[in-house]
Amino acid sequence: MIKNGIKSAWQTFVVLGAVLFSTAQAELALNMPKGVTEFSRDVYHLHMIVLWVCIVIGVLVFGAMIYSIIKHRKSKGHKPAQFTHSTKAEVIWTTIPIIILIVMAFPATRVLIKMEDPQDMDMTIKVTGYQWKWRYDYLDEGFGFLSTLDRKSNLARQPGSGIDPETIPNYLLEVDHPLVVPVNTKIRFLLTADDVIHSWWVPALGWKRDAIPGFINQAWTEILEPGTYRGQCAELCGKDHGFMPVVVKAVSKDDYKKWVAMMKGAEVEQAKLDEKTWSKEELMAKGQEIFESQCASCHQKNGQGMPPAFPSLVESQTVKGPLKDMIHTVKFGRPGTAMSAFGNILSDSDLAAVITYVRNQFGQQNDVVQPQDVAAINQS
Repeated sequence: MIKNGIKSAWQTFVVLGAVLFSTAQAELALNMPKGVTEFSRDVYHLHMIVLWVCIVIGVLVFGAMIYSIIKHRKSKGHKPAQFTHSTKAEVIWTTIPIIILIVMAFPATRVLIKMEDPQDMDMTIKVTGYQWKWRYDYLDEGFGFLSTLDRKSNLARQPGSGIDPETIPNYLLEVDHPLVVPVNTKIRFLLTADDVIHSWWVPALGWKRDAIPGFINQAWTEILEPGTYRGQCAELCGKDHGFMPVVVKAVSKDDYKKWVAMMKGAEVEQAKLDEKTWSKEELMAKGQEIFESQCASCHQKNGQGMPPAFPSLVESQTVKGPLKDMIHTVKFGRPGTAMSAFGNILSDSDLAAVITYVRNQFGQQNDVVQPQDVAAINQS
């Protein structure tokens, strides 16, 4: 009986081991990826050089140790040498590593200088980190947009959503508006943040940079292959740090020109929306969508918030108070609190919609806010 129990336990162990190993195989990689930029491939080749140097050193050192242990063991009659030090040996084991480090420093320095030398760029993109979203401004084209976690992922991640994350493609690594760039184009990135420190990271590009409030970091890239490349914020930037993905879509230069034309057309349409007079039903529908994508992370979908950092909106003084005060708070933020300024993130029509939704949904107010009302509120 004991033998059968041992046999059964061993079989269970083997099966579990096989399952775990087969599962791990899906993520198993024997080396770092080459990436899709010239710089990332330079880093990969530098890594391989250093790796082979370390392998050769390891083989020589451990080979010499193993040979000496076996060849000069006591059982063969060898007696240990009696000395305290050897100047010759000390010179050798000091000089050789120095030479190796100097030789390795040349390619490493070349790659680092290349990484920090964004000259002769073809275009510039400003990247601004917010809790918990990214804004991309195409400085040469004169337009920009916000990129946030995809709506499907955002809904699935909510507690009690009942949605199986396995059914969501690229769960937590998809956005509503990816960063679109042309291939074979040198792109300068200017990175900053509006609230806390973030870090913009796409592994396929071969680098990451911190986005720091009040400071501008810069980096550059030139993507060689069309495709979609995913990353995320690599700095612990707050409670929703894990829901701040980065998606870069590299397209041909012709497709990029078409996309730019489409985005500029969208800006014209947005200007029309900011001049339009909306019905309450339109504002409520649009406001709910914006609230769930932009505000629910802090205030929750039901408006209950997470006090004290993120107060409840239900029957709150801000929501039930003077309309102008609430527009000012949403548009310009509230210093000393976690409330960010959304005036430089959302359009006037978006702000009007979300304020209308919040006032009616959580404050039981019968208010309708138009884009013109938002535009009329200044920071003073």
